Amino acid sequence: MQIDIKAREIKPVRQTYTHLKERFGDKPMSRYQEAIYDVQARENFHYRPTWEPDRELFDPARTRITMGDWYKFLDPRQYYYGAYCITRGRQQDSVEQNFRFVEKRGLVAAMRDENRALVLTHVVPLRHYEWGAYLNNNQICHRGYGTALTAAAQFHAADRLGNAQYLTRMALLLTGNDPAALEAGHGAWMDNDAWQPLRRLMEDSLVVEDWFELFVAQNIAMDGLVHPLFFDRLEKKMTSQGDALLAMLTEFTAEWFAEEKRWADRQIQVAAAENPENKALLSGWYGKWRDLAVEAAKPLAGAVLGDAGEAEAIAADMDARMRKAGLEV
Repeated sequence: MQIDIKAREIKPVRQTYTHLKERFGDKPMSRYQEAIYDVQARENFHYRPTWEPDRELFDPARTRITMGDWYKFLDPRQYYYGAYCITRGRQQDSVEQNFRFVEKRGLVAAMRDENRALVLTHVVPLRHYEWGAYLNNNQICHRGYGTALTAAAQFHAADRLGNAQYLTRMALLLTGNDPAALEAGHGAWMDNDAWQPLRRLMEDSLVVEDWFELFVAQNIAMDGLVHPLFFDRLEKKMTSQGDALLAMLTEFTAEWFAEEKRWADRQIQVAAAENPENKALLSGWYGKWRDLAVEAAKPLAGAVLGDAGEAEAIAADMDARMRKAGLEV
């Protein structure tokens, strides 16, 4: 018996979804495009929110920024749920290896006492800063418009919760699982003089109504000062003293911030390029929150680096980023 096996090409009836076909033509789309474009609800709302009856449930007028197409706010990382989870899962495996290595080798005992004390009083309280950033990015997702930006903001919020949890693990590791380390960190956040300007700034940001101004305040100005201060400048200082433990335990947070900057800067660049009004508005918001963040970071820079002027140096780097993004700085 002879059997002939033949291959036949089966052409799909359609290459993509109708809404993507209308945007890009009848051709295959990426998973990111399928997950992001035109998912935002736009019509057939049954009621207006009782807490804001002058707005629709999903309303682009909740920010003074205006856009012809809200789906210009694409994520350069092209994160949709699947890609995001896969990437973060791999990074978590790396973090777990770092923590296991530190415990197995007993590296905590080799850390200088003054550096351990500095971490417990001036790094562990960042748990509360990260929690505030988590709330702010959830607010951006809640009030924002267009899935391209709101989905990324929700992923970003989850990352901030992860940052807080890693800081919690670090505190427990440094103290032999003593919960008093977390209570002391909370006490520093609430009462330590160096932390009060940043704590006040964070609390002020929690009530900002314009969600894009909140994006500038949290993800550009505040993060642009706080993260380089603790996860770059302080880490380099300790490493130069022979203590690389902080850098090992916060490796995810440092790498995450470098990735996050790409996303945040891109959103500013897109909004500023849309029209002159956006550019002027964003430049004003940045100038306002940048100055507030610098003043809030100065006491912390003085406490951890011995030089409050480092806050201005970090701000200069952030200014260069925003000029590149198209703002008037």
